[in-house]
Amino acid sequence: MQNIYNSLEVLDKRAIEKYCLTEDILMENAAVSIHQLISKITHHRSVIIIVCGGGNNGGDGYALARRLMGDYVVRLFIVKEPKTKMCQLQYQRAMEAQVEVIKKIFPCDIIVDCLFGSGFAGELLPDFKKIILSMNKAARIKIACDIPSGIDKDGNISDVAFEANWTVSMGALKSSLFSDEAKDYIGEIVVGDLGISRNLYEISSNIRLLEKKDMRLPCRNKANVHKGNFGHLCVYVGEKTGAGLLSALAGMAFGVGLVSVIGKGFQPPVELMCVDKIPQNANAFAIGMGMGDVPEILGEMLEKSSCVLDADLLHQENLKDILETYENLVLTPHPKEFVSLLKITGFGSIELDVFLKNRMEILREFGVKYPKIVTLLKGANTLIVQNDRIYINTFGTPNLSKGGSGDVLAGLIGALLAQGYELLDAAISASLAHSFAARIEKSSYGLTPLKLIENIKNII
Repeated sequence: MQNIYNSLEVLDKRAIEKYCLTEDILMENAAVSIHQLISKITHHRSVIIIVCGGGNNGGDGYALARRLMGDYVVRLFIVKEPKTKMCQLQYQRAMEAQVEVIKKIFPCDIIVDCLFGSGFAGELLPDFKKIILSMNKAARIKIACDIPSGIDKDGNISDVAFEANWTVSMGALKSSLFSDEAKDYIGEIVVGDLGISRNLYEISSNIRLLEKKDMRLPCRNKANVHKGNFGHLCVYVGEKTGAGLLSALAGMAFGVGLVSVIGKGFQPPVELMCVDKIPQNANAFAIGMGMGDVPEILGEMLEKSSCVLDADLLHQENLKDILETYENLVLTPHPKEFVSLLKITGFGSIELDVFLKNRMEILREFGVKYPKIVTLLKGANTLIVQNDRIYINTFGTPNLSKGGSGDVLAGLIGALLAQGYELLDAAISASLAHSFAARIEKSSYGLTPLKLIENIKNII
């Protein structure tokens, strides 16, 4: 896992004070970081345009221009006159290096966005929109310094934003880079070294970026075993029977020893056990997928063991009582379901668009209110919260945007709970497995829930 921060101002100040650095040194190393990236992705004499604003992000651009002079054909497009002390100093240095200033953005090999950086707030003025649109069309490679211009500190985009192929986040990772909206604009993220290692620069954060190595797959490393050694998942199959059956099949594919299904009006696949009452040895449950009416057995499931609560169950009016009574729960809502959940649990009527713009903050507030429960919020990036800690999975792909994908995820989490995983570990590992199973599919559109389940068996 990697640390993510809402703001790096405190870390910059700490680096300056603790390691006897200066703002000038940090800015110089920010330029070095982009210089190193450019040297890897293009050839000498490439034409590079650097677009500079009036703040310290523009200062990074001026420092970069000076460093690139001689090896590349460098041009500066100045959108705002230098205003901050460091921007003015770096501008003077760039002028001494005789960097050419241009009045119009023209086609080039690389364009570097040093317009706003992480200080952007509000909406873009029309002139800035035009500039960013021209930047997006000008180059074969687009690099953002710190954060693509047009994305605010919460990761929101009002209209237009720079479409980076690469984003160099200075010092550490910023939460604004991991909103669903930002996903199409940030490209590949590189963390820029500011003159000290990340181990020295960073402090612990309660927002973490998940990596593939954080996925802990089921492992059968003993020979003298039987099905009872690997848990028993019970899945409720409701009115839309396909949803529950997909969850059950996903659980069976993800290492659990037994999967039983309970409900009425369906013919289960042969590998699943169909039961009339809750099995005594069931040690995890998944319920809510295509559920319809709440079954009478819900209370017995909640009393007995760990439960994954999904879909229809997240709209039930008694959910507040459930969350205040039971702790061994994983909730798996998509945003609309979570908005409903917020209303039921006393957070008020929050419009979907308001929630989407403030999802991390609101999700953390929910986690603090129910600190033992794990909530997995689906989206382009999956957010997993327990108490005040948020874990972000960025590995999801567009081919997961298909009915049944969420049902599969619920079954995967249930399977890990049945095998003895803690709530948070089950949510993290199942979410990552879900994403990497989707990545096995070669097309961007052809993945089906059943193929996803097959792919789960082949993750390495």
